[in-house]
Amino acid sequence: MGSSGSGNDGMKEQDRLLPIANVGRIMKQSLPPNAKVSKESRETMQECVSEFISFVTGEAADRCRKEKRKTVNGDDICWAISTLGLDDYAEPLKRYLSKYRELEGDKANQNIGSSSYHADEDETSAFENGGRPMVPNPLDFNMFGNKGTINKGSSSRPN
Repeated sequence: MGSSGSGNDGMKEQDRLLPIANVGRIMKQSLPPNAKVSKESRETMQECVSEFISFVTGEAADRCRKEKRKTVNGDDICWAISTLGLDDYAEPLKRYLSKYRELEGDKANQNIGSSSYHADEDETSAFENGGRPMVPNPLDFNMFGNKGTINKGSSSRPN
Protein backbone atom coordinates (compact mmCIF):
# COMPACT_ATOMS: atom_id res chain seq x y z
CA MET A 1 0.00 0.00 0.00
CA GLY A 2 2.53 2.62 -0.97
CA SER A 3 6.25 2.50 -1.45
CA SER A 4 8.40 1.64 1.52
CA GLY A 5 10.01 4.58 3.22
CA SER A 6 8.20 7.32 1.29
CA GLY A 7 7.39 10.36 3.41
CA ASN A 8 7.99 8.62 6.74
CA ASP A 9 11.33 10.13 7.80
CA GLY A 10 13.16 7.34 6.01
CA MET A 11 11.31 4.58 7.89
CA LYS A 12 10.60 1.39 6.03
CA GLU A 13 6.91 0.58 5.72
CA GLN A 14 7.38 -2.66 7.68
CA ASP A 15 8.80 -0.63 10.59
CA ARG A 16 5.90 1.85 10.49
CA LEU A 17 3.09 -0.72 10.46
CA LEU A 18 1.92 -3.22 13.05
CA PRO A 19 2.76 -6.82 12.10
CA ILE A 20 0.13 -8.10 9.68
CA ALA A 21 -0.11 -11.46 11.50
CA ASN A 22 -1.07 -9.69 14.74
CA VAL A 23 -3.65 -7.54 12.94
CA GLY A 24 -5.16 -10.61 11.29
CA ARG A 25 -5.27 -12.51 14.59
CA ILE A 26 -7.08 -9.65 16.34
CA MET A 27 -9.54 -9.36 13.45
CA LYS A 28 -10.31 -13.11 13.56
CA GLN A 29 -10.90 -12.97 17.33
CA SER A 30 -13.75 -10.53 16.72
CA LEU A 31 -15.42 -12.68 14.06
CA PRO A 32 -17.34 -15.96 14.14
CA PRO A 33 -15.03 -19.01 14.06
CA ASN A 34 -15.83 -19.89 10.45
CA ALA A 35 -15.28 -16.35 9.07
CA LYS A 36 -12.38 -15.67 6.75
CA VAL A 37 -10.39 -12.44 6.45
CA SER A 38 -8.99 -11.50 3.05
CA LYS A 39 -5.42 -10.31 2.58
CA GLU A 40 -6.72 -6.98 1.28
CA SER A 41 -8.83 -6.43 4.40
CA ARG A 42 -5.89 -7.33 6.69
CA GLU A 43 -3.64 -4.89 4.81
CA THR A 44 -6.27 -2.15 4.92
CA MET A 45 -6.83 -2.64 8.64
CA GLN A 46 -3.06 -2.73 9.20
CA GLU A 47 -2.76 0.71 7.58
CA CYS A 48 -5.73 2.08 9.52
CA VAL A 49 -4.72 0.90 12.97
CA SER A 50 -1.11 1.93 12.44
CA GLU A 51 -2.21 5.40 11.36
CA PHE A 52 -4.64 5.63 14.29
CA ILE A 53 -1.91 4.72 16.78
CA SER A 54 0.45 7.26 15.22
CA PHE A 55 -2.26 9.94 15.30
CA VAL A 56 -3.15 9.40 18.97
CA THR A 57 0.46 8.96 20.06
CA GLY A 58 1.48 12.12 18.20
CA GLU A 59 -1.17 14.12 20.05
CA ALA A 60 -0.03 12.66 23.39
CA ALA A 61 3.63 13.33 22.53
CA ASP A 62 2.81 16.98 21.74
CA ARG A 63 1.29 17.32 25.21
CA CYS A 64 4.40 15.81 26.79
CA ARG A 65 6.66 18.10 24.77
CA LYS A 66 4.67 21.16 25.93
CA GLU A 67 4.95 19.95 29.53
CA LYS A 68 8.68 19.25 29.03
CA ARG A 69 8.28 15.53 29.70
CA LYS A 70 9.99 12.78 27.75
CA THR A 71 7.72 9.84 28.53
CA VAL A 72 4.22 9.32 27.14
CA ASN A 73 2.10 7.44 29.67
CA GLY A 74 -1.37 5.90 29.69
CA ASP A 75 -2.96 9.07 31.02
CA ASP A 76 -1.51 11.00 28.07
CA ILE A 77 -3.06 8.50 25.66
CA CYS A 78 -6.45 8.79 27.40
CA TRP A 79 -6.17 12.60 27.26
CA ALA A 80 -5.27 12.49 23.55
CA ILE A 81 -8.21 10.22 22.70
CA SER A 82 -10.58 12.56 24.52
CA THR A 83 -9.01 15.67 22.96
CA LEU A 84 -9.39 14.15 19.50
CA GLY A 85 -13.13 13.81 20.08
CA LEU A 86 -13.19 10.07 20.69
CA ASP A 87 -15.03 10.39 23.99
CA ASP A 88 -16.87 7.10 23.50
CA TYR A 89 -13.50 5.36 23.81
CA ALA A 90 -11.82 7.61 26.39
CA GLU A 91 -13.88 6.51 29.42
CA PRO A 92 -13.63 2.75 28.76
CA LEU A 93 -9.90 3.16 28.17
CA LYS A 94 -9.54 5.01 31.48
CA ARG A 95 -11.34 2.15 33.25
CA TYR A 96 -9.10 -0.39 31.51
CA LEU A 97 -5.96 1.57 32.47
CA SER A 98 -7.14 1.80 36.07
CA LYS A 99 -7.77 -1.97 36.24
CA TYR A 100 -4.40 -2.66 34.60
CA ARG A 101 -2.60 -0.45 37.15
CA GLU A 102 -4.50 -2.10 39.99
CA LEU A 103 -3.42 -5.56 38.85
CA GLU A 104 0.17 -4.42 38.25
CA GLY A 105 0.21 -2.91 41.75
CA ASP A 106 -0.99 -6.20 43.17
CA LYS A 107 1.78 -7.95 41.26
CA ALA A 108 4.43 -5.55 42.61
CA ASN A 109 3.10 -5.94 46.15
CA GLN A 110 3.18 -9.69 45.81
CA ASN A 111 6.81 -9.59 44.66
CA ILE A 112 7.78 -7.36 47.60
CA GLY A 113 6.11 -9.60 50.19
CA SER A 114 7.57 -12.78 51.57
CA SER A 115 7.68 -15.95 49.52
CA SER A 116 5.02 -17.41 51.80
CA TYR A 117 2.42 -14.86 50.61
CA HIS A 118 -1.02 -16.34 50.01
CA ALA A 119 -3.83 -14.32 48.45
CA ASP A 120 -7.11 -14.10 50.36
CA GLU A 121 -10.08 -15.82 48.80
CA ASP A 122 -11.41 -12.50 47.50
CA GLU A 123 -8.13 -11.82 45.67
CA THR A 124 -7.71 -15.25 44.11
CA SER A 125 -10.03 -14.51 41.18
CA ALA A 126 -7.57 -11.91 39.87
CA PHE A 127 -4.64 -14.30 40.33
CA GLU A 128 -4.30 -17.15 37.91
CA ASN A 129 -1.43 -18.40 35.75
CA GLY A 130 0.68 -19.56 38.69
CA GLY A 131 -0.14 -16.68 41.04
CA ARG A 132 0.53 -13.85 38.58
CA PRO A 133 -2.20 -11.22 38.22
CA MET A 134 -4.16 -11.50 35.03
CA VAL A 135 -4.14 -8.33 32.94
CA PRO A 136 -7.52 -7.57 31.36
CA ASN A 137 -7.65 -8.48 27.69
CA PRO A 138 -8.77 -5.49 25.61
CA LEU A 139 -10.90 -7.79 23.44
CA ASP A 140 -12.81 -8.95 26.52
CA PHE A 141 -13.14 -5.44 27.93
CA ASN A 142 -16.61 -3.95 27.70
CA MET A 143 -15.88 -1.08 25.30
CA PHE A 144 -19.52 -0.41 24.48
CA GLY A 145 -21.11 -0.19 27.91
CA ASN A 146 -24.51 -1.86 27.86
CA LYS A 147 -24.70 -1.89 24.07
CA GLY A 148 -22.64 -5.05 23.68
CA THR A 149 -19.15 -6.41 24.12
CA ILE A 150 -16.32 -7.51 21.94
CA ASN A 151 -15.56 -11.02 23.12
CA LYS A 152 -13.05 -13.47 21.74
CA GLY A 153 -14.78 -15.89 19.40
CA SER A 154 -18.13 -14.19 19.78
CA SER A 155 -20.28 -12.94 16.98
CA SER A 156 -22.06 -10.35 19.13
CA ARG A 157 -21.89 -6.82 17.82
CA PRO A 158 -22.76 -3.46 19.35
CA ASN A 159 -26.26 -2.23 18.50
